[in-house]
Amino acid sequence: MEVANRIVAEILEGVKERIKPGIETRELDELAEEMCRQRRVKPAFKGYRGYPRSICVSVNEEVVHGIPGPRCIKAGDVVSLDFGVKYEGFYGDAAITVGVGEVSAKAQTLIAVTEESLYAGIAQVKAGGRLSDISHAVQTVVEGAGFGVIREFVGHGIGRSLHEDPQIANFGPPGRGPALQAGMTFAIEPMTSMGSWKVRILQDGWTAITQDGSCAAHFEHSVALTENGVLILSRL
Repeated sequence: MEVANRIVAEILEGVKERIKPGIETRELDELAEEMCRQRRVKPAFKGYRGYPRSICVSVNEEVVHGIPGPRCIKAGDVVSLDFGVKYEGFYGDAAITVGVGEVSAKAQTLIAVTEESLYAGIAQVKAGGRLSDISHAVQTVVEGAGFGVIREFVGHGIGRSLHEDPQIANFGPPGRGPALQAGMTFAIEPMTSMGSWKVRILQDGWTAITQDGSCAAHFEHSVALTENGVLILSRL
């Protein structure tokens, strides 16, 4: 899983570096797929429950699962990249959000707060804690900054399957759910919006957008709880 997630991190960084005004989202997908071929790994999302591409590219009001296509990225856009690979039977999964060129001050804050909430959640991955401690930490940071926590999509266990139990909500009271112990591996992924937490799915059956059209952000790391504490597997 360390290798799988390091590959995910490297490919996300490579795709991120290519984002600029004028590039089409499908070009980012082509790059991600080519980088998978170079590393001889399988893109985890392509074909998963019928998803047609290798990476999810979600722009502005798109929260998650944006399908790459002819959409042209513009200066001021907020772009979320969600990506995973399968390597020797194990999965890696991570997501980042970037501002393209000059983005609004509020969008910059949303991106920063969402990433901060991810690390607040990761800090709760410790032996003897409870699963919902992660959820509560994420919600506290996001709502404390005046933003919305998306509730329809959640983090998850990860390992020999891309999505495993347990589901990890990004909201809720602490002290609930399974006790955390060494050997557990999770994909923690806060999704946020500038406005309402409510979403709707577009006609493509995948792309989730905020109902109120407000900008969204998404960060994700795959982590492992070891005897010596938590390891962030998908960080370069």
